[in-house]
Amino acid sequence: MKYYNLKDHLEKIDFREATIKGQGKEKGLFFPEDIPQFDKEFIQTLHQYSNEEIAYRCMKDFVGDEIPSEILKEIVTETVSFEIPLVKITEQISILELFHGPTLAFKDIGARFMSRCLSYFLKDQQKKVTVLVATSGDTGGAVAHGFYKIPQINVVILYPKNRVSPVQEKQLTALGENISALEVNGSFDDCQNLVKQAFSDEEINSQLFLTSANSINVARWLPQQIYYLIALKQWIEHHKEQPVICVPSGNFGNICAGLLTHFRGLPASHFIAACNANQVVPDYFKTQNYKPQNAVATLSNAMDVGDPSNFVRILELFGHQFGALKNKISSYSIDDDKTMNMITKVYEKYRYILEPHSAVAFAAMEEYLQENPEQKGFILGTAHPVKFPDAVEKAIHTQIEIPDSLNELMKKEKKTVEINSDFEELRRFLLHKI
Repeated sequence: MKYYNLKDHLEKIDFREATIKGQGKEKGLFFPEDIPQFDKEFIQTLHQYSNEEIAYRCMKDFVGDEIPSEILKEIVTETVSFEIPLVKITEQISILELFHGPTLAFKDIGARFMSRCLSYFLKDQQKKVTVLVATSGDTGGAVAHGFYKIPQINVVILYPKNRVSPVQEKQLTALGENISALEVNGSFDDCQNLVKQAFSDEEINSQLFLTSANSINVARWLPQQIYYLIALKQWIEHHKEQPVICVPSGNFGNICAGLLTHFRGLPASHFIAACNANQVVPDYFKTQNYKPQNAVATLSNAMDVGDPSNFVRILELFGHQFGALKNKISSYSIDDDKTMNMITKVYEKYRYILEPHSAVAFAAMEEYLQENPEQKGFILGTAHPVKFPDAVEKAIHTQIEIPDSLNELMKKEKKTVEINSDFEELRRFLLHKI
């Protein structure tokens, strides 16, 4: 399998190089040259396969012969080594709980897969790699945990000051060792722009071997397909109709992975990109004009993105045909008031606790189903409610029980370096501290 640069189609590399480089010339994202199709029999008999076998079949064509089959099987086994249940909330809406991993967020899956692939590729290298990543919330913790103490790898995480939850902040700042956290006076978009500038800076790249663990990296983005198949495995046990799939969307890597799985043969009647007040994509669907915006801070902070990097991959999937895109995807913008009301409503009526991101998805799904009442589907539950205690406890008037795995973490000291959204500060840190 080869991957081409979306900004320079002549730049083509294999999975190993795409994993190590992260992005191509002119900050372009890599995209698979071919989209391998699932056997129809495999999709129809998903319930007969283990999650590990599903994960292996999902990823093997994208990895090719870059990783031996036995090693890849070990990697995907570790990637899906926790429960991923599809839970019914109402007669029409279920939720795929993706928050049972080590950092209680869906990004554990992509981060675990990528860290193990990168570790395999670097096992015989002498030069250390620096993983440079921007986070709007959950990516940082998942990447920090996934790469913690892995030899030959340093991790530098940039996150927006005062715009992540206390649990999210501890998960990315309390580990130490090979993990460095930079607290940026700015937004997630500022963090992401700093990372992009670092990747194009000649001096930094002459001294450091940089890669990224954001969903711009194919090894972080592609394994997210796995849980759509695991969801379908559970869906087809109880339903005959194809599901509507609603995804909380910020940087759009998650829904892009779901759409790629659909193009490979995953049955789905429709996709919904559920956004918060950062509505560049909902606006695009109304106007056909993609206009980046300054990110607005919301309760669903992991989705506070004003210029989603992965949307270009979605456009590529659909051949840049707006009609085909709009026929398969709807997008809704849900504000904080609706988000809070939805958390309260679902808890009071169904005794299920949503956190802000899944509440945005639930609200968007409800809007779609009001227009299409004959359909059913599921939302993606991307984080555990305990990661957003202020909003959730205010909405349900009940204290959330803290999982045992978090108790010790919350007692640890926060270790950060505070910087402004000034590239020179990041450059000095990378050149003199790493």
